Amino acid sequence: MLLLAKNWWAFLLRGILALIFGIVAIFFPAAAFLALVLVFGAFAFVDGVFALVSAFTSNARSENWWWLILEGIVGLGIGILTIIQPAAMGEAWLILIAAWALITGILEIITAVRLRKIIQGEFWLILGGIISVLFGLAVAFYPQAGALAIALLIGLYAIFFGAIFIALGLKLRSFANTSI
Repeated sequence: MLLLAKNWWAFLLRGILALIFGIVAIFFPAAAFLALVLVFGAFAFVDGVFALVSAFTSNARSENWWWLILEGIVGLGIGILTIIQPAAMGEAWLILIAAWALITGILEIITAVRLRKIIQGEFWLILGGIISVLFGLAVAFYPQAGALAIALLIGLYAIFFGAIFIALGLKLRSFANTSI
């Protein structure tokens, strides 16, 4: 705990940066969504590089080592495509999110209907499924609104995270001052 208390400023700084990011994301949601897409693209590219390095530097190549090569090529491709066409990748993300929400919602409704004789309260699972389906349809038909919603959620998360880390940093600061 003493080491954490000595570095109280790092928590405070992380909190302040998260708070700033959250506020920017809420006021400029399109930029926040684009930044998220670009970070994902960079991750996919770096992950692809490491997958290829793993495939070609492995001493004990198993019969499935070619999967690492395929994974690396796909990662590099997605990373490069994201850097070249970030808007297209953002739209692809939204299509995947919409499809996931639709499929999940339909499966939740089917599960609730099948379990209605076994469990009580299947209404809540049906309601969750309906909300998922409606969200999926909204994102599919209004992708800009979906991107806006995702960016706003990230902004709200960052604000809450930032506030918590600011409080933690100040608490650690007071602990550091009393333990000296």
